[in-house]
Amino acid sequence: MSTDARHSRLDRRKFLAISGGLAAGTLFAPATRCFGDNEGQIDDPIERITRSIIFPGRPRDGLKPDGKGAWFHSRACVVPTPDGPLGFMTVQRITGSDYFHPVCWTTSDDLGKTWSEPRPIPGMGREPYRGVIEMGVCDVVPEYHAPTDTVLAMGHNVFYKQGVFFRIQPSRWPVYSARDAAGNWTPLARLKWDDPRGSQIYTCGCSQRVTLPDGDLLIALSFVSADRSDRQVTSVRCEFDGRKVAIKQTGSTLELRKKRGLLEPSLVQFDGRFWMTIRAEDDRGYVAVSDDGLQWSPQKAWTWDDGSPLVTSTTQQHWLSHSDGLFLVYVRKAEDNAKVFRWRSPLFLARVDTRRMCLLRDTERVVFPLVGDGVKQPKHVALMGNFHVNHATPRESWITVGENLPHDGYAGDTLLARVRWKRPNR
Repeated sequence: MSTDARHSRLDRRKFLAISGGLAAGTLFAPATRCFGDNEGQIDDPIERITRSIIFPGRPRDGLKPDGKGAWFHSRACVVPTPDGPLGFMTVQRITGSDYFHPVCWTTSDDLGKTWSEPRPIPGMGREPYRGVIEMGVCDVVPEYHAPTDTVLAMGHNVFYKQGVFFRIQPSRWPVYSARDAAGNWTPLARLKWDDPRGSQIYTCGCSQRVTLPDGDLLIALSFVSADRSDRQVTSVRCEFDGRKVAIKQTGSTLELRKKRGLLEPSLVQFDGRFWMTIRAEDDRGYVAVSDDGLQWSPQKAWTWDDGSPLVTSTTQQHWLSHSDGLFLVYVRKAEDNAKVFRWRSPLFLARVDTRRMCLLRDTERVVFPLVGDGVKQPKHVALMGNFHVNHATPRESWITVGENLPHDGYAGDTLLARVRWKRPNR
């Protein structure tokens, strides 16, 4: 077995034996050395990664899934309160291909050790649209907005017909609701963008946003008009007053005329620049940079530091930032996941060389290991392609994911990985 396979695969029985202790923060051995942006300089800000189960949903001894589907699209943020930090997470059940149930919220007052029973977000369920067509909400990302002391939960609309995903989707757009410090939600609203290039769809679903010093938001959009099939990406600067989000400026456009084009862009601000990572459908992911968050460099395919490509399959990537280094979280092709759908297990992270805009191969770690056999029994490997990254404390960041086993009744655990930093994140 190759080193690549040893690092990314974990026998299912061993994982389940370990998982009984995950809630207590069982430690997995850290991966290999990590270099800084100056080649050869050893500087690894990551102390360790531990993993725990938020909501168990896999069949195992003493637990049988309830048939209601796994908690999916698990994305968290942390809210400061007078009683201490409050973990806040949005989740929704999945019981079919792109078939999502109402968006719910859950909280943790002990930094992610335990979570409350998920409760629906008002307005983020199913609503009649036209005849037998219903409109729902999915791909929601909650982020705390300090200037207004609110949590802004933003995703996009999705349409269903007679209980299944409607393959001929009407026009789609971002929707959002804000939760104030008293726990009150604003009515579901549409983020309006009048650009005709987004006449068929414009969306920021699954994307990381940036809050600027003046309280404005930078949001990355993927969009397409009715007369083309490939999506483009851009960024927009928005004002937010705690209730309403309004677009003020639109940035430059990036495009890739292959299949569906560029999808699910995520943003981060690091070391004075803005970074965008982008999903694509040509077995690559892409990266672009900007000085102001609006005017972007041409996108560059993600590569390793030796120039070889990061081979990934139409799956989102997200940023993990620390004041001492920038990291990318992603899935990729490996020896032991060759037949797993879109190589969506295991989940990796690696450090970014910000000078060369590439990944440092020696810094790669497994965030969540592949459980099962990705070659002989790939249909029984849990998919982990929809995940999120957030900062919990200056010494800890979180990566959350909802497993998806579409061939096993859409069961799966909701998982939390804690990235513990050696030095506080400034």
